[in-house]
Amino acid sequence: MAKRKIENAPNPDSAQTIRGLDLPTYDGAGLRIGILSARWNSVVCDSLVAGAVEALTSCNVTDITIEHVAGSYEIPQAAQVLLDSGRFDGIICIGCLIKGGTMHFEYISEAVTQGIMRLNLDYKVPVIYGILGCLNEEQAKERAGVNGAGHNSGKDWGITVVESCLLTKKYKKVLGS
Repeated sequence: MAKRKIENAPNPDSAQTIRGLDLPTYDGAGLRIGILSARWNSVVCDSLVAGAVEALTSCNVTDITIEHVAGSYEIPQAAQVLLDSGRFDGIICIGCLIKGGTMHFEYISEAVTQGIMRLNLDYKVPVIYGILGCLNEEQAKERAGVNGAGHNSGKDWGITVVESCLLTKKYKKVLGS
């Protein structure tokens, strides 16, 4: 499989770091991908969704369904509904949590993280964790590429779901399931 990098902003951590993901482009033609996005912090989430769609499109994915829920806390249950439909090869969960002055951020973060991981294990379908956990609005905007600044993490998640779906399909064929 030939790797080619999609057009992407530089790693916000600088080019000299080992952090970050090499983003090859895969052929995801025929995959059915659901994107589930929170409306809370919509400027950030909308940019992340656009980045994910751009990456999916660059991988030849045309069957993309986008749904919205109020906030990140609602994402695991809504993702379960999408998975129960049997319609999707993979799901990207997109949300943005920004730390405030109370413990609310920690409670929501932990619940959403555990919920998404449980869906991955229970359904054996890739459910990508696209929840930004940021200390302030500036960090969130930078990680979503808002106004062209920083890097749009949605692109990473779009590539990741295709890669994960292709791996899942490959081994389902091997196992005969």
